[in-house]
Amino acid sequence: MANNFKPISGREFPRFSAIKTFFRLPIADIQHDFDVALFGVPYDGGVSYRPGARFAPTLVREVSSLGRGFHMTRAVSVFDQIRCADVGDCPIVPIDQVQTYEKIESFVSQIAQGGKRFISVGGDHSTTLPVLRALKKKYQQPLNFIHFDAHLDTYPAAWGCEYHHGAFARHAVEEGLVNPKTMLQIGIRGPLASGDDLDFVQKHGIIVKTVDDVREGSLTDFIKTLPKFTGPTYLSFDIDCLDPAYAPGTGTPVPGGLTTYETQRILRALQIDQLVGADIVEVCPPFDSSQITGLAAVDTMFELMCLMAGGRKA
Repeated sequence: MANNFKPISGREFPRFSAIKTFFRLPIADIQHDFDVALFGVPYDGGVSYRPGARFAPTLVREVSSLGRGFHMTRAVSVFDQIRCADVGDCPIVPIDQVQTYEKIESFVSQIAQGGKRFISVGGDHSTTLPVLRALKKKYQQPLNFIHFDAHLDTYPAAWGCEYHHGAFARHAVEEGLVNPKTMLQIGIRGPLASGDDLDFVQKHGIIVKTVDDVREGSLTDFIKTLPKFTGPTYLSFDIDCLDPAYAPGTGTPVPGGLTTYETQRILRALQIDQLVGADIVEVCPPFDSSQITGLAAVDTMFELMCLMAGGRKA
């Protein structure tokens, strides 16, 4: 294993060659000395419509061969600021959600207890819940929570099942894993099953920013409304916050979404002094076209690494 935690050179090994890792970074064990762990969560047992997100880590690794390390807008060379490594995929049990949750929580706990931050690639959005459980144990307090999504994900049980990809945010609030007063949802849009779907976020005072909120004025004006986040913060990016034109490969697509440029600008504007973890979920390769969705996930991953490069360690 390389000890400098730099991507493989595209001049030594062209980007279509070599073993596929996230951003062509070295493979490392969790216990090795680096700053940010990148890993996959290949589980989609919590989806309610299109399955296939279990294949996202493989796709995103492949497409991230096109990734670069220098951010033009920030003028930051991310791999000079933080040491990142691919630690593989989290173990899961594809036919058992209970065991999968236990394995995810244990895997993330190992990373967090070692003082590392991380970015994971799912997987469906139900996998965020055990991640937050692990982080609550680490930090002994509810986390600030930033949630990009087309959906509120605060919905009730479905078919008698409490744990699914549309309910993880409700459980995170009810279990005290996140602080609803410092919880921000971006990209939300209809239609809803009924007006009752809004009851939970209104009851708990969650800040909900719809696509209409983003588009009513200028993007610059919207960015000025974003709060600052102080203390342990987690960011979850559901790729379906993007319009299906920009992310066709997702499990529950909703027209009228954000553009990739809008999410770039919003991510760059976020002020977070301690981003301890993040995920990108609901990328569904079987429905992707020309790797459009995979490219959007890679771009988001790059922006998240840059956010971590600007914040203090876990």
